[in-house]
Amino acid sequence: MSESIDDQNVMPVTGTHIWYYFICKREVWLMIHQIAPDQEDENVDLGRFINEHTYQRSKQEVTIGSIKVDRIRREDGQIVIGEVKKSSKYLKSARYQLLYYLRTLKEMGIQARGELLFPEEKKREIVVLTAEGEEELDTAIKEIRRIARLPVAPTPTKIGFCRKCAYREYCWAEDNK
Repeated sequence: MSESIDDQNVMPVTGTHIWYYFICKREVWLMIHQIAPDQEDENVDLGRFINEHTYQRSKQEVTIGSIKVDRIRREDGQIVIGEVKKSSKYLKSARYQLLYYLRTLKEMGIQARGELLFPEEKKREIVVLTAEGEEELDTAIKEIRRIARLPVAPTPTKIGFCRKCAYREYCWAEDNK
């Protein structure tokens, strides 16, 4: 029996859903409904390249339960998970994606701290799970599940992210006529 998008208690929410929720609700709907972005988009390729060729000393992309973290290491006896991003421009989205991973680990009995890594900017930010962060995650998860149940995608809204989005032609094809 397959899981239904309408089953609020079953529909899995991923770190990627969290990331896009804080940027574009329409993109969340498109992803959940398995409408693939343009895989030939140069930004998709650049993201893959950065992920594969930076921070080589740290372990790369580790699956732990239902999450996939970009980096994991032990520092001073503590587990540190890292999420690699091309830019800090969408810092809030990156923070909440990492908070989601930290909470998932906490629910598994694993205490960890997080690091956001921005190799092109040579920046690093420590992320710690707080009660406030968990409350915001709960709100985001409920809203993602509500968006998933919509019969059609939310109306597109032009934002700065659209210029480099792999879904831009899907959302804005009629604007180019």
